[in-house]
Amino acid sequence: MSEMLATAGSASLQVQQVHKAFGSVPVLRGISVELAPHECVVLIGSSGSGKSTLLRCINGLESIDAGEIRVNGELVSEPGYKGAALRQSVGMVFQQYNLFPHMSVLQNITLAPRKVRGITKAAAEERAMQLLERLGLAHKAADYPDRLSGGQQQRVAIARALAMDPQIMMFDEVTSALDPELTGEVLDVLRELRNSGMAMIVATHEMAFAREVSDRVMFLDGGVVVESGPARQVMDNPQHERTQQFLQRTRTR
Repeated sequence: MSEMLATAGSASLQVQQVHKAFGSVPVLRGISVELAPHECVVLIGSSGSGKSTLLRCINGLESIDAGEIRVNGELVSEPGYKGAALRQSVGMVFQQYNLFPHMSVLQNITLAPRKVRGITKAAAEERAMQLLERLGLAHKAADYPDRLSGGQQQRVAIARALAMDPQIMMFDEVTSALDPELTGEVLDVLRELRNSGMAMIVATHEMAFAREVSDRVMFLDGGVVVESGPARQVMDNPQHERTQQFLQRTRTR
């Protein structure tokens, strides 16, 4: 894998005091996050801590109740902001692959660039094949999703997001449905993206990945950021008792 996975530039992201509730249940309670160009931030925390909701709010898939979200200084969280425009700058890969089962791998990857960005079929297919080559899946371009392993489907989902040339990539527990061998395949892709300079936010339960790859780790609990700092500081010497408890449990599983 090479610089072909990197985009032309990286964006900055500012999330300021974001609140989000579903009905009467608060899920995010004043969360703030900043992401610098080329930085990798990893979100850790128990299920239900707010990680996935935070990513969905950043990507415009959920509206926020209060606060601000800015990409390159532009306010993207205001009502009426076009989600399609936001998702050209901020790509996201989910726990589930969400590939179209009736489309080949190549068709899955080229659909959005053609329909949303207006790229020609030839240009979209050329870009898709470059990504598939570097993800080790060029030989699967004509296959349909049901012919792929879980790890291969997740790598196709990553290629589909990258085909839009986003400036920021977000990953929401992308290895949660995979066995250990396939998990390693996908984490290797994320490492290469990190090394290429892609700005990334990764929600994960993979503690070794969080420690080794990220610039900063943020521990979320109950919809708030309990602790944040350089990766090895948070992972090896957490200051907050709640962080200590969480990391101790992950080490004893």
